[in-house]
Amino acid sequence: MKLHRIITSLLETDLYKFSMGQCIYHQFSDYKTTWTFKCRNTEAHFTAEMVEEITEQIKAYCELRFTEDELAYLDGIKWIKGSYVDFLRLWQPRFADFHISTDADCGLAIETTGTWLNTSMYEIPTLAIVNEVYFRMKYDYKDLFESYKDHLNDKIAKLESGAYELGPYSEFGLRRRLSAEAQELAVLSLKACKAEDAKFVGTSNVYLAKKCGVTPVGTMAHEWIMCTGQGNLKHNPAYSNWYALNAWVKEYGVLNGTALTDTITTDCFLKDFQLTFATLFSGVRHDSGDPYEWGEKMINHYKSLGLDPKTKTLLFSDSLDFERATGIYRYFKDKIKVAFGIGTYIANDTKETPLNIVMKITKCNGSDVAKISDTPGKGMCKNEAYVDYLIRCIDWRMEHEK
Repeated sequence: MKLHRIITSLLETDLYKFSMGQCIYHQFSDYKTTWTFKCRNTEAHFTAEMVEEITEQIKAYCELRFTEDELAYLDGIKWIKGSYVDFLRLWQPRFADFHISTDADCGLAIETTGTWLNTSMYEIPTLAIVNEVYFRMKYDYKDLFESYKDHLNDKIAKLESGAYELGPYSEFGLRRRLSAEAQELAVLSLKACKAEDAKFVGTSNVYLAKKCGVTPVGTMAHEWIMCTGQGNLKHNPAYSNWYALNAWVKEYGVLNGTALTDTITTDCFLKDFQLTFATLFSGVRHDSGDPYEWGEKMINHYKSLGLDPKTKTLLFSDSLDFERATGIYRYFKDKIKVAFGIGTYIANDTKETPLNIVMKITKCNGSDVAKISDTPGKGMCKNEAYVDYLIRCIDWRMEHEK
C-alpha cells in the first residue's frame, strides 16, 4: 500500500449492517448474493495506480478481526444478541469473494460474490476505501482537507447562530467520506456544537460512535427488502415489503424499528404497512421521491389507521444538506416527529465535486433483484426483463388489490 491503512477496524461500517446481519445470521444464513460497484460520475476516472491501491487496501481490510473490546461494545447494544456476537467473534472478510479489475468505463470494476452474511458486510468499507483512495491520489489532499475544514466551520457557525433549524439529525457519510480523519473531525465538531435548533444525535459509523462517545444510528437498507422479498423465487416480489417487515418483527419485536419505504415504491409499501406493522415500527425512512409529498402521504396513512402521527418519526435521508433539511423540518415539525440522516454534505463537502459511488446487490440466490424506487434511475439491475417483470407484478397488485 502507498497510503496508510484506511479501514482499521471491522466496526468501521454502518450500524444497519449489524442489524441486518443479525437477521441474516438467524434467518437467511444460506442466502447467496452478488454485489456490483458503480460510479455515477461520468467525468470521474480511476487510474491503474488507484485500482492497485484499492486492491491492496481491501486485502488489508480482509486481514482484520473483531477484538474482544469491540465485541463487548456490540454486546452492549440492547437489540444485539449474544449468539450473533459469538458469530462475529469467528467472522472474517474473505478477499476471495472480491473480483477487482479495470474493466469499466470509469476504470474500476468491483464485484463481490458469496454468502449474504459475508457480502453484505463488504459494501460500506469497500466504498470508503474507493472514495478515500480517489481523493488522496487525484488531488492535493492537504489543500482539499483545508477546504473541507472551512466548509465544516461555516456549517457549525450557522448551526450555532440559528440559521439552520433541523431538530435531531445524524451523520451518515461513511461510504462517501473524504477520509477517515475528515469524518471524525465532523463527528467531534457536531458533537461539540452548541445549537439550540439542531440536535446532533450520532453517526452511522459504529467505530466512530464508539471512539467519539456518540450513539450509533441505523436500521435497514434496500438490500433487506430486496433479498427477503425477491431472493426466494416462491415469493411474489410485489409482496417484498411484507416478507421483510415480518422477518424484522420476528427478530426485533418493537425494537430497532424504522422501516424503509421505497424499495418497490412507497405506494406498494403502504399496502403492507397496515395497523400491526405501523404500530410496531416507530417510524419510516425517506430515501427517494419528493420529501414533502412522501411526508404528507405517510401522515395521512397513519391517520387512516387511527394512529396519531405525532407518536411516529419521519427520517429523511435522501441527498440532504442543512438548508434542505431546515425547510423539511419547518414544514413537518408540528405535524409529526422529524429526524435526518445526512451523509456526503457532512463527510465530503470540499471545493471539488464528491463522488456518487454505490455498491448494489444485483443477484440473490442466482436470481436477479431490483429496486423500483420513487425516483427513476436509482435502481441498478443487469436484467431489464426482470425489471419489467417486477414492475408488472407491482402494477397488477396496485390495480387489483383493494
